[in-house]
Amino acid sequence: MEKAERVSHFRENIVLYGALLANIGIAVAKFVASAFTGSSSMLTEGVHSLVDSGNQVLLLYGQAKAKKPSDTVHPFGYGRELYFWAFVVAILIFAVGAGVSVYEGWVHIGKPEPLRDPYMNYAVLAVAFLLEGTSWTIAVREFGRKRGSSSWWQSIRRSKDPAGFIVLFEDSAALVGLLFAAIGVWASHHYGNPRLDGIASIAIGLVLGGVAILLAREAKGLLIGESADGTLIGTVWRLLDGRPEITAVNHIRTIHTAPDAVFVAISADFADDLPMGQAESLIEEMESAMKQAVPELTSIYIRPEKRENAVVQSRPT
Repeated sequence: MEKAERVSHFRENIVLYGALLANIGIAVAKFVASAFTGSSSMLTEGVHSLVDSGNQVLLLYGQAKAKKPSDTVHPFGYGRELYFWAFVVAILIFAVGAGVSVYEGWVHIGKPEPLRDPYMNYAVLAVAFLLEGTSWTIAVREFGRKRGSSSWWQSIRRSKDPAGFIVLFEDSAALVGLLFAAIGVWASHHYGNPRLDGIASIAIGLVLGGVAILLAREAKGLLIGESADGTLIGTVWRLLDGRPEITAVNHIRTIHTAPDAVFVAISADFADDLPMGQAESLIEEMESAMKQAVPELTSIYIRPEKRENAVVQSRPT
């Protein structure tokens, strides 16, 4: 990889690399603190950070695989491989992150360890909050830059790039988990009851479980196949409506084959007096115009079809 390509790759994935570096450092610090203090919530937080580190590696791997060019086996490319790894990440968060947190908390409640000096935990939590906050700020800034005028929730639902919103959710869950861990450590020492630290672990696990379910639902939709944004479809529709040779647009169906790649299938009723040779040239011209107006259109299929024989779709507003 050339230097310019490496710089471009890092800039495109600054959210993932920032989160990866932060989580590796935080995981090591949390495991060390847990070993010295016996804190259950610190141990589960360490597992949480370790899982997050692995998740960023998987997403980076998925992005690399998604860039493979199309071939005879995958004629539309490998872009949706990123969606598969995003779904795997959601499963890992649920099975490992949430599962270990709840299990460790339950064990700690049943067999609480003697209380030890909590100040190392507080120091590690403060550093972790600073690093996670930095990673979260980067994720929020990058996602906010892409969302435009849409609300945060609308942007997440419409986003076709899982790397951005997965890191955003992971970092948000991490900050909430750090808060619960701090409360658990403080409460267990303040009230002299180490079981409260185990309850904090279970609370962290429930937060991770909720985030994992939400991410799995979004990743599943992308993996199955989601249509392009209504604005993109509207642009294609207007381009076709502007052609006098087309008497009606029956339907436009789209599917994302990658975050920035869309396959579109168009059914249109052409004028009856249009010669076949002219129709071929017209279709080529329309495809060129559509790709110029909407660069995300990587594959275009146009089917001439009488309106009375076609499945008619309402034009998007």
